[in-house]
Amino acid sequence: MRHKVTLIPGDGIGPEVSEAVQRIIEAVGVSIEWEPTAARGELERRGVDFMHSGVVEAIRKTGVALKGPLATGVVSGPPSINVGLRKALDLYANVRPVKNLEGVQSRFQDVDMVLIRENTEDLYAGLEHEVVPGVVESLKIITERASTRIARFAFEYARKWNRKKIHGIHKANIMKMSDGLFLTSIRKVATEYPDIEYKELIIDNACMQMVLNPTQYDMLLLTNLYGDIMSDLAAGLVGGLGVVPSANIGEKVAIFEAVHGTAPDIAGQGIANPTALLMSAILMLVYLDEAKAAGRIEGALHKVYREGKSLTRDVGGDATTKEFTDAVIRTLDK
Repeated sequence: MRHKVTLIPGDGIGPEVSEAVQRIIEAVGVSIEWEPTAARGELERRGVDFMHSGVVEAIRKTGVALKGPLATGVVSGPPSINVGLRKALDLYANVRPVKNLEGVQSRFQDVDMVLIRENTEDLYAGLEHEVVPGVVESLKIITERASTRIARFAFEYARKWNRKKIHGIHKANIMKMSDGLFLTSIRKVATEYPDIEYKELIIDNACMQMVLNPTQYDMLLLTNLYGDIMSDLAAGLVGGLGVVPSANIGEKVAIFEAVHGTAPDIAGQGIANPTALLMSAILMLVYLDEAKAAGRIEGALHKVYREGKSLTRDVGGDATTKEFTDAVIRTLDK
């Protein structure tokens, strides 16, 4: 079967890691017709806003996108494109599997968890305004609809992938109405899944427990901001954002992306690590019902890491992006 996939190469090292992943997918024999978006830099030079360049319509048309990292300004600058895409396409579920990759040094072993993050509201709704000079108000939006929808997604995911326990993460001891609504919505859904254990933790305690003993977690269900923070925290326990995947899933559309930075300091040098985007592409292939090919790539990736001979500098090796990619491709058929 031939699949159409929108490709957003991204900024900085994005085009390099995107090319590497395309090569590996081609080598495994999956037929993909890539539909690349225009380079963001070129669009900006022409005075065209990326979000109004047709990218949203392109993703709606294909239904699937693979996205490299995109830069977001701090304090000043336009709104985050990442957040904009999630809102425009109603990609309500962010899925972040976090698992040890053998060959990558980390403080903990046997970490294997999935964080499910509500992706469309909370403080990320972007409803901010200046009340008076020196006073800014930012509104936290929590709805029963979105909370129920993400809860059902999480419990269905647990059943499908044989996960046994979900922790709902909150601050309902302080934000009794907003986080309280999130919790009560989850509790209602949880009653429909007696086969899955459901527990709750306050966000600050959950973070402490994460760094003390991450292996106690199976799945975490979180609001947008808490999910953003805890998913990065979890990634740090297994080697960082360069070795974990991410998926943003809606009813009809999904974007699979690397969530690490654009690394402009090494862009164009051919030394970037494509692992995070490759792992996200593996999730994409499963989504496209190409599970066999996804398994072959995952097996090859793990073998390259176990052998440790062709790793990039960020994970202790000295291989170039091409050398790492070639090693994964060679290993596919072994």
